[in-house]
Amino acid sequence: MSEDFYSLTFTNNKNQEVKLSEYEGKVVLIVNTASKCGFTPQYKGLEELYQKYQAQGLVVLGFPCDQFGGQEPGSDQDIEQFCELNFGVTFPLSKKVEVNGDNAHPVFKKVTTDARGLLGSARIKWNFTKFLIGKDGQVIKRFASTTKPMAISGAIEKALNA
Repeated sequence: MSEDFYSLTFTNNKNQEVKLSEYEGKVVLIVNTASKCGFTPQYKGLEELYQKYQAQGLVVLGFPCDQFGGQEPGSDQDIEQFCELNFGVTFPLSKKVEVNGDNAHPVFKKVTTDARGLLGSARIKWNFTKFLIGKDGQVIKRFASTTKPMAISGAIEKALNA
């Protein structure tokens, strides 16, 4: 059996450990992000979701990753500055992580095991794959990179009202 979602932690881009238990009872959207990707403009939509639903209990967590075409080459500080300046990002970002393979971050090992992608693969295919986690810490749904953030607002609303 895999670990409980709320028992996991991550290190934010300010080098502080964050316990996912801090988000218990909230709806969490986990996204592997990159600054030099065709989907990078989704940062704007993710921030819009965060602003729209934060007061109702949504947390968006961005996990920068450089495993797809070297599209996240910067330091944690470079990434934070880029996100703030270009997209006004205020939601939490982790330190750069791996999302696939032996060194995949435990958060991604958990969500990819619980919500497999197309053809049953746990592997993440590209940047901006999104995982919606319910208030109970269970993965509700995995969304492809091509799914625009606002397209999942209905699923977020349903999870917030559950």
